[in-house]
Amino acid sequence: MINLQSPFVQGSSSVSTIMLLVLLTLLPGLFLYIHFFGLGILLNVLIATITAIFAEFIILKIRKLPAKIFLTDYTAVVTAWLLALSIPSIAPWWITVLGTLFAIVVAKHFYGGIGSNLFNPAMIGYAILLISFPAVMTKWQNPSHINDMGLSLSIFLGGIDNYDAIASATPLDYLKTELLQGKNVSQIMNEPIAKLTQMQWVSFGFFIGGIILLLTKVITWHLPLTYLVTLFVIASIFHLIDPNQFAPFQFHLLNGGTMLAAFFIITDPVSGPTTPNGKIFFAILIATLVYVIRVFGGYPEGIAFAVIFANICVPLIDKLSQPKVFGHE
Repeated sequence: MINLQSPFVQGSSSVSTIMLLVLLTLLPGLFLYIHFFGLGILLNVLIATITAIFAEFIILKIRKLPAKIFLTDYTAVVTAWLLALSIPSIAPWWITVLGTLFAIVVAKHFYGGIGSNLFNPAMIGYAILLISFPAVMTKWQNPSHINDMGLSLSIFLGGIDNYDAIASATPLDYLKTELLQGKNVSQIMNEPIAKLTQMQWVSFGFFIGGIILLLTKVITWHLPLTYLVTLFVIASIFHLIDPNQFAPFQFHLLNGGTMLAAFFIITDPVSGPTTPNGKIFFAILIATLVYVIRVFGGYPEGIAFAVIFANICVPLIDKLSQPKVFGHE
C-alpha cells in the first residue's frame, strides 16, 4: 500500500478526540470535588450537559447545519462542564440552565458557532450569572452535608429553606471578609478552616488533568506555565511588601479556580492568541487581572472577568506578536 502522506506531515487529532480527552482529564478534579463537596456538583454537570446539547441541537436546526457533525465534536459538552465546575454546588437548577443557555446560544452561536466565538463561552455564562445573581453565586456547600443526597436534591430543585445553614464562603471570599474585619493574614491562615485543604485537593485534581493535557500535547506550556508563574511572582511581591495584608503565593495558586483556569479555560484555542509570544502576553495579562480583582476588587474571584477582558485584547496581542515575514523588515 502506498502511503500518500508526506513523512514530514503529522496527522492531526480531530476536534472530537481532543474534546473527549479534555473531558477525561477533568475527571480527577470532578471526582475530588464530589468527594469533598457532595453530589451537588455532579447534578450541575448533568443538567449543564443536557442543556448544552439541547440548545446546540435547536440552534443548529435553526441555522440549517448538520446537527450530528457538530454535536459529536463535544465542544458544547466541554463548555457545559467548565461552566458547571465554576458554579457553586448548591446553586439551584435554573442557575445552571440559564448560564449554559447564555454560553451556548449567545456567546457561541451568535458569533457564528465553533471557531468563530470571540469570547470564552463558559466564562461569559459564568460572568452573566455572577453579575445577575451574586448572592447565589458566592455561596458554596458546607462539607458537613456532603453525604445527604436528599439535601442535595432539595438544593438543586431550589426548595431548600435553611439555606444559610448549609452554605459557606469560598476561601478567597473568607480571606477578603476577615481582612475587612481587622484580622491579618497570619491569624486567618492559622484558623482551622477545613475547607481550605479540601479546595486545595480539588485544585490538585485539575493540576493532574492539566499535566496529562501537556504530556499528550493537547496544549502547550506557554499559557498554563506563564499564568501560574505570573500569579506566583505577583502574589510573592505583595506578600513580601506586607505579609499581614496579602496572602502568600500558595494561597492564590491552590484556591479558587486557578488550576482549572490555567489548564482548561485560558487554553481555549478559539478565543485566545495564536502565536507563542502572544500566548505568553495573554497569560500575563490574565494572571495580573485575576490578582487585582481578587485582592482589590469587589469580587472574590476574578478569572471570568480577566479572561473576557483578555479576549477583547486578542486581536491586538496577535498583531503585536506576529513574527516578521522572512525577507521583510
